[in-house]
Amino acid sequence: MSFLTRKYPYPIKNDGSGIKECLIYAAIVVFILYFLQPFGISEFQGNKFLFSLLFGLVTFVCTLFFIYVVLYPMMRRAKTWRIWHHVLAIIALNLFIGTCNFFTIIILFKLPIMLDYLLRFLYWTLLIGTIIAVISTARNYQHHLRNRLEMLLDKNTDEQEDIMVTIHDSRVRGNDIHIRINDLLYVEAQKNYVNVFHVEDGRMACSEIQATMAAVLKELEDYPNVFQCHRSFAVNVNNITNARGNSNGYTLTLGDNLATVPVSRAFVPKLKSFIA
Repeated sequence: MSFLTRKYPYPIKNDGSGIKECLIYAAIVVFILYFLQPFGISEFQGNKFLFSLLFGLVTFVCTLFFIYVVLYPMMRRAKTWRIWHHVLAIIALNLFIGTCNFFTIIILFKLPIMLDYLLRFLYWTLLIGTIIAVISTARNYQHHLRNRLEMLLDKNTDEQEDIMVTIHDSRVRGNDIHIRINDLLYVEAQKNYVNVFHVEDGRMACSEIQATMAAVLKELEDYPNVFQCHRSFAVNVNNITNARGNSNGYTLTLGDNLATVPVSRAFVPKLKSFIA
């Protein structure tokens, strides 16, 4: 259930990506009808390819209507578009396509509308459509995890806007670091020292203190957006602007390409726990 409630970063774009999805759905329908020939199509005496293309065209028009008239407005109204939203939307789309194709058959062959035939038609449409919905949603979500993880992270930048933190230097005459928590990029441990990287006047600055990673994390334990992502690194999730990788590890880009930080395989599950 926690997986279904995760954020699903479906892009609302006017760059033709919606039309591309319509063409994919149409191609799937043409493939199924022409090569598998369900619903008695094998007994059709005419040109089966043109017959399949007709239903591919109907699918294209239905999908185009659904995406731009139904799906995109729903996504704009939703505070957060989640995986279960998307699965239900695709299932609804398949039922809509199935209904339109059913009435296309009724009109084309001048058949009477039979409720039992409609229900059987929608049953198979729902069965196939649900499989397609689950597979496509899972595949696209994994693609986002690999390439657009930063869009999925649940950040609290606004809540921490004016919060200052102090990271102590254990040396007798050491200089403690006083910075805004939102300016913290990451910390890197090197033997008995820790380098604290933060934003200063729009640029990345580094301050070295004598401390351990455990001591620094202890001082920042009240800020759950700061987490250890590697044996030698801890990062501020709020400043992640790009993430690339897979279950074996990620590379995080912080700020405006100010720095990159590795996430080792052991810490990947913890990184994913920040997904909304």
